[in-house]
Amino acid sequence: MAEGTQTPGALERTAPGQVTIRRALLSVSDKTGIVEFARGLVELGIEIVSTGGTAGTLADAAIPHRSISDLTGFPEIMDGRVKTLHPKLYAGLLAVRDNDAHVQAAREHEIEPVDLVCVNLYPFEETVARRNVTDAEVIENIDIGGPTMIRAAAKNFAFAAPVVSPESYDAILDELRATGNRLSLATRESLAAEAFAYTARYDTAIARWFAEKRGDDFPPLFVRAFEKVTDLSYGENPHQRAAFYAQVGAPHHLLSDVRQLGGKPLSFNNLLDLNNARMLAREFSGPACVIVKHNNPCGVAIGDTQLEAYERALACDPLSAYGGVVILNRRVDRPLAEALVRQFIEVLFAPGYDDAALEVLSVRRNLRILSDDHPQPLHLADHDVKQVVGGLLVQDRDLDTQERAEMTVVTRRAPTDREWAELLFAWRVCKHVRSNAIVIARDGASVGIGAGQMSRVDSVRIALEKARPGALEGAVLASDAFFPFDDGPRPALEAGVTAIIQPGGSIRDEDVIAAADAAGAAMVFTSRRHFKH
Repeated sequence: MAEGTQTPGALERTAPGQVTIRRALLSVSDKTGIVEFARGLVELGIEIVSTGGTAGTLADAAIPHRSISDLTGFPEIMDGRVKTLHPKLYAGLLAVRDNDAHVQAAREHEIEPVDLVCVNLYPFEETVARRNVTDAEVIENIDIGGPTMIRAAAKNFAFAAPVVSPESYDAILDELRATGNRLSLATRESLAAEAFAYTARYDTAIARWFAEKRGDDFPPLFVRAFEKVTDLSYGENPHQRAAFYAQVGAPHHLLSDVRQLGGKPLSFNNLLDLNNARMLAREFSGPACVIVKHNNPCGVAIGDTQLEAYERALACDPLSAYGGVVILNRRVDRPLAEALVRQFIEVLFAPGYDDAALEVLSVRRNLRILSDDHPQPLHLADHDVKQVVGGLLVQDRDLDTQERAEMTVVTRRAPTDREWAELLFAWRVCKHVRSNAIVIARDGASVGIGAGQMSRVDSVRIALEKARPGALEGAVLASDAFFPFDDGPRPALEAGVTAIIQPGGSIRDEDVIAAADAAGAAMVFTSRRHFKH
């Protein structure tokens, strides 16, 4: 028989990529587009084999098909748990058709070739996400036959094509129509890559469910899957390509329910800054504003109104705030918008905008305006993961929020109630500043921030230099880690700082406490460090 020819019902010798699609198996949980896809295949003269609910859907649409039982000679049993797991199907999928021994074995055992499988899997992720779902329901939605068919066809992609996404149906039909029912090797390899990624995601979700069910926070194998949300204009620098991926199975991600109402596409750096700003903004329930630049807060404030919070946050460091990311936790009205457009802002994020506010903001054509349409708590239950060369560093998230009763006053003078409020505010902000971190605050607003320095003394110096005239008198200071010497807090105390919050734990704590006592200042130890690298 000539190379590349087939007779219906028999497996013949065929070169890789030269298979004419004559038989397709359709077995899908997600029925989106399956009737139209099946109809297109039938119009091309392709025989359809189908299973269970998919067969019922095709029957309702009057689309001719064979049952899987007719192909295998074995009935679907055990409530459908066993229907495709049969040698006749997998021999038809896995036969290497330019291997004479395979072709001969197929003839001896009357194996019918299956040229294409269209399969998507039981809705495991959707089931797990439901409230009050039972373990039995979850386990019943672990697909066995589906992944096996997909993997078999993907492994043998030169002769059997796997189709796992409804988004592929139209392109597959178009290529079949244009090529006499054939798919190129390039298309087949692309489908195989998509298929293995699809089953990997599925298995990852299952493995994660079992690990979480057992309470295994740091399992021997740390498996996660991510799917692309959007391409980004570039990475940290223009010569670097970039994309944003969301973790599969997470109920929310950084851009969940977020609409962009104006401006240029979001960049890699925009999203880094947005993430840090949103994490910090969640620390406050009242009107608050967070301004982030280069992944560090440069202004944070609370206020009686959103406008007041913004103006006070901006006053901390207006020079650094130029071109920053601004996060607001209240709706933007026209007066606030008029204040915002006076400053160059890269990204503006808020839970909604009045029409009049959007009209004002529209004059900034490049301003990326993000609306959080359905504000919900960020998904923070999962680990904090940082990638290193060839591996991951995995840790619990630093979600600790200490209250006053958990802290210890170590100086002769205790903080006043006003100072306590300022200290707790500064301590919340300090947690989100790159180490070494120093935050100076007064009246519910940052007045100076020193971030990311190798020396804590330098961080104090920078925070003091950032403070505007008169802002330091009566201010408080937060340090994310202990002061190893008294040369750190002393300049701040001399500048007018009256209370300090820090973890403590240095072998020279007594010297640091003595410096505070000498200045008549209060000092609080938290016994909790907040490094952020």
